[in-house]
This record gives sequence, C-alpha cells and structure tokens, in this order.
Amino acid sequence: MDPRAVTFVIFEQYQTLDLTGPFEVLRRAGYPCRIVAPVAGPVHSNMGLAVYADYGIAEADPRDTDTLLVVGGGGVRDAMRDRDLVAWIVAAAASADRVTSVCTGAFLLAEAGLLDGLRVTTHWRQGERLARDYPAVRVDCEPIFIQDGRVWTSAGVTAGMDLALALVELDLGREAALEVARELVMFLRRPGNQSQFSVPLWSAQPSSEPLRAVVDAIHANPGGRHGISDLADLAGMSSRHLQRRFTREVGVPPASYVERVRIEAAQRALAERDDPVESIARHYGFGTAETLRRAFHRLVGIAPSDYRDRFRTAHA
Repeated sequence: MDPRAVTFVIFEQYQTLDLTGPFEVLRRAGYPCRIVAPVAGPVHSNMGLAVYADYGIAEADPRDTDTLLVVGGGGVRDAMRDRDLVAWIVAAAASADRVTSVCTGAFLLAEAGLLDGLRVTTHWRQGERLARDYPAVRVDCEPIFIQDGRVWTSAGVTAGMDLALALVELDLGREAALEVARELVMFLRRPGNQSQFSVPLWSAQPSSEPLRAVVDAIHANPGGRHGISDLADLAGMSSRHLQRRFTREVGVPPASYVERVRIEAAQRALAERDDPVESIARHYGFGTAETLRRAFHRLVGIAPSDYRDRFRTAHA
C-alpha cells in the first residue's frame, strides 16, 4: 500500500464538489487516489454529474488506503442505511492512518461509530441535526475544518479543499501546499470560519409573547437602546427575571443576542453599502470602529474590512 494512498467514498446523489475539490488538490500534489462506491461504475452526483467509481465495496480491499475520505451530499441518508457500505467504512477506518469527511460525510462516519467522543464539524446547516442524532459526538460548526486525533472533518462543500490542502502541508510541507494553492488560485489557509459565509441558526425562538416582542424589537432596530433594563421594561419584567427567562428560552443571554444581531446587521451593511466602517459601527450600536472590529474578529473570524472585500455586492 502506498503510504499516501487516498480512498474517496461516494454514493448516489453525492455532493459534486465534496469529491472533485479535494480530489483535484490531492492529485495535483501527487497522491494516488481511488474512488469506491457501493457498486463500481457510474455514480451520479446531486447535480447529475456522473463519476466512474473504480471499485465497488465487494472488490475494494478496505485495507488498501492510508487516508479514507468520505464525501457528503443529498444521498447521505440512503447511504447511511446501506449496512454493507457502513461496514466497509468501519473496516477501512480500522487500517487507515487518517479518517476524513467533507460536509455531511460526517454523518456516515458518525453512523459507523467513528466520531464518538470527538470534536467534529460539518456544514453549518446540518450541525444541529448531527448533534441531535449522535449525542456522543461534539459538534462545532464554526471552524472550516477540525482535526481530532487521526480524524479530520470539514465544513460544507469547498471546505473539503481547505482540509485537503492542510493534509498536503502536513505530509509534504508548506511549499508543496502553497504551490497547489497557487495553481488552484485559493488560500493556503482561508481566514475566518463558517460564520463569514452564512448566518447559522445560532438561537432558538422564544416561546412566550413578552420575549417574542423583545426579540422583534432588537431585530427591528439593532442599533437601538437594548440594555438589560430597556429590554426588561419592554417585557414588563424585572431585569433579573428577564435575564433568566431569555437565556432559558432563547439559549443565549440578552446581551449576547443583541451583539449577534448587531453583527449580522453590520455584515449586511458592509456587503451592500459604501458607508465607512466607523459610521456602520455607530449606526449599529458599537460606538467605535475598534469595538466593532473586536466583536467581528471574535464572532466572524475576520476584520470588517476583509469581510467587505470578500462579500461586497455588485450593487454596492
């Protein structure tokens, strides 16, 4: 077995870029790669692209791989019910030096019992479901990818390329990884985390009418006066009672909720308008550009100016 041999596991309705992105990175770096599916032959992605699987699980020796990479996609639920496929993944993982997944491929690894007790990531839309379905797994949907021991998991779709580049850098050194990144016109290390690309479902909806009114008021005017006493007056409660009720029903304290809503509003303004960062900071309740910058770094992972450069709309 080649010490850098990579086995990609796919299935009907896999996510196209979960396969092609990491495959492109690793093949350019010289890794021998094979594609395994439940049955050898054409396998159709969620976009209809047919890829020819070199081997079916009946022919593929699960021991012939160093890095196992399981993709995700719309067909992952059906793949999880394929007991022969799950058993093959378990066998391949037992002999592989590294076990990796892209996007919802983490569900297949979890179904195989390979993620219990580990910190992992997946696409931000699916993190809550992964944590609910597999309570022994510690899900963190902020990072682009996570390594926990010999298991690596990545966020959605293109994040698989970030993970693959990290493997190249670990195995072959920074210059080799940088050369691949240059060829593919991508970051060697992408700045930030999943929050820079989309706003996850980071809170629950309040169940009581007074707190729904509080939440609506915060969203209606993110930069308004939303101190604990102001929100308590709106809800008709004491500050202490509001703090307890809000945290219990929404899942985060009022101050954290207000800050997150303000960050979302600032993100939209940075992408859609030409207003100076200082002006956006004042308008959305941060006071100064420095306060906004610190909050942005903490919650989004990059500077406001970098976010604007990356997500500025054509209209702006």
